[in-house]
Amino acid sequence: MSQPTPTSTPSTHRPVLQAELDAIRAAIVELTKHVEVAIERAIWGLRERNAEICTAVIEGDLAINDQHRKIRDACFHVILTQAPVARDLRDIHGFDHIASELERMADHCVSIARIGRSMVDLPDVPSSEPLGMLAEEAEAQVRDMLGAFEAHDTLAARDIARRDSAVDMKYRQIFSTYVNQMTADGSLAPRATGLVFVAHYLERIGDRVTNIAEELIFAETGGLEDLG
Repeated sequence: MSQPTPTSTPSTHRPVLQAELDAIRAAIVELTKHVEVAIERAIWGLRERNAEICTAVIEGDLAINDQHRKIRDACFHVILTQAPVARDLRDIHGFDHIASELERMADHCVSIARIGRSMVDLPDVPSSEPLGMLAEEAEAQVRDMLGAFEAHDTLAARDIARRDSAVDMKYRQIFSTYVNQMTADGSLAPRATGLVFVAHYLERIGDRVTNIAEELIFAETGGLEDLG
C-alpha cells in the first residue's frame, strides 16, 4: 500500500488569498460528497424500482449544478482580484477542472436515475450482480479520490486511477452478458438495454475519477501525467 504524501503546507503567505483558496477547496469537498450520495441513490432507486428515489436524484442535480457554478465563479474571482501565480494558480486551475468533472459525474447519475425510473415496471433480468459490483467500485473510487484530494496524496491518486482498468473490464463483461441475454430472449431487451447504459454511465464516472487524479497530480507537482 502506498504511503500518503505529507499534507501540503499553505502555498501562499497572503492571508486573503489563502482564505479564498481554502474556501474553494472546502466547496470541492462538499461537492464530491454530494456526487457520492447521488451515485448511491441512483443505484438504490434502480435496484429497488423506486421512482421517488430516482426522481429525488434528478431534482437534486439542480443543487449540484449551483454548487459547481459557485466554485467556478469563485475561481474566476480569485484570479481577477488576487493575481495568483505558481502553485496557487495550479490549485485554482485544478479546482475549476475538478468541479467540472464532478458536475459531469452528477449528470451521469441523473441519466442512471432516469433509466431506473423508466424501468420500474419492466421484468427483471438475470445476472445483475456484476452491475452491483461495478456500482460499488464507482462509489469507492469517488470516495477514495475525495480522501486523496483532502490529503494532497498523489500516490493514492495514482493507485485509484490504476483501478479504472478493472472498472473497464467489468463494464465489458456486463455489456457482453446483457447482449447475450437479449439475443437468447428478446423479451429481456428493454430492461437489459437500460442496464447496459447504466453500466456505461458507471464506467464514465470511473474515467472522470481518473481525470481528477491527473488534476490533483498537476496541482501538487506541476507535472502532467496521462493516467488513462
